Amino acid sequence: MLPGLSLPVSVTALLAAFRPCFTAPTFETFTGLVAGFLGQTGRRTVCGMLTGAGLSRLWPHDRAHRFFAGARWPVDEVCLVLARLVVSLLVPEGEPVRVVVDDTLFKRSGRKVWAASWFHDGSAKDAKKVGFGNNWVVVGIIVTLPFMTRPVCLPVMAKLVVKRTTSASRLRLAARAARQLAEALPGRTIHVVADAAYAGKELAGLPKNVTWTTRLRKDAALYDLAPPRTGKRGRPALKGKRLPTLAALAKTLTFTETTVQRYRKTETVQIATLTCLWYSVFGPQHVQVILVKEADGFVLALVTTDLTATPTQVVQRYASRWSIEVAIEDAKQLFGVGEAHNRTAEAVRRTVPFALACQTLTILWYATAGHHPDDAAEHRTRAPWYQTKTHPSTADMIAKLRRVFIAARFQAPHPGQPTATEIHTLRLAWATEAA
Repeated sequence: MLPGLSLPVSVTALLAAFRPCFTAPTFETFTGLVAGFLGQTGRRTVCGMLTGAGLSRLWPHDRAHRFFAGARWPVDEVCLVLARLVVSLLVPEGEPVRVVVDDTLFKRSGRKVWAASWFHDGSAKDAKKVGFGNNWVVVGIIVTLPFMTRPVCLPVMAKLVVKRTTSASRLRLAARAARQLAEALPGRTIHVVADAAYAGKELAGLPKNVTWTTRLRKDAALYDLAPPRTGKRGRPALKGKRLPTLAALAKTLTFTETTVQRYRKTETVQIATLTCLWYSVFGPQHVQVILVKEADGFVLALVTTDLTATPTQVVQRYASRWSIEVAIEDAKQLFGVGEAHNRTAEAVRRTVPFALACQTLTILWYATAGHHPDDAAEHRTRAPWYQTKTHPSTADMIAKLRRVFIAARFQAPHPGQPTATEIHTLRLAWATEAA
């Protein structure tokens, strides 16, 4: 254990999976900064991590800064180790891995911050919806926890958008992340879900164990399946005739009333399906188009490369995409992701993935070692006005982990055996309590 730092065994067991990614000294720094990031209640700057771990008087601050800016460790490999850890602990063997992709802006200031620029910011209050900072493509794994009624997204990868480079395309970064996950999780089927911004020619040629589900654009050019070969000379046709627009298709297809469960509600909608080609995006690969007619008449169009999934499964799979919005909000509001003031290229590339990994490790620790059935009841006891609370929140998880950190810090590393007098006193106390 690091001098001046005591961590519970349940945490060190999770961190041990990352040991091959670092040298021995760098792994010690990694362990200390993870503890400091999760133990810090103030701003999670690099120096704030040292303070949170109680190491500010023991380590020079440049040791922490060098970990992000100069130490040799592969950020992508750390992310893939985290993904394998999540799958091995929370995704049952044989079940597909549900992956969700979205992008977000972590606001920064200063012209010397690497890759900082003006990007779309959906949370901006002005009408322009733009902000200055670093734009990140976040990739998360959706898991079902027995003590939660909603799907939970655990961020496992984050890729920086850098304008005027090969990393300028968010779709290209998302497709690269999907390929990396497919290689890191052999034998697993990976279902990727994303919004309409993540559809383009970069998706052609994805690994066979990767499916992609997204929202279909209104101007999408759909085609019939390629006709059978005629036996004549010349190249065979790669696609059939052009299909009508979505609005016209909705009038010709037959809708069936179906019950779906999404957003913690059971709803009845009308669904129509069509197998066709979206040639400009997926090439000759067959896709399934699902049109969902809502109760208010709104028609939602989805497209997926998963031809074995039922329309109900596709609708529910796309609805689970909202879990990444919750995870990103938690990252900014609860975990302080993006608060570090790094400016150099390597430090900027590493700090946000590191912070998101700490967020995932918190939920992973709570799901495997920290949860107790009485947690929600104990919270209601402390806050009697909050009687509707039935499940722990992310804030409850990180608060419990901090309490465990505090207990481990003040616990003697080698507690002595109780004396006979102490045992006798304890027995008398139990007898008095029982009487």
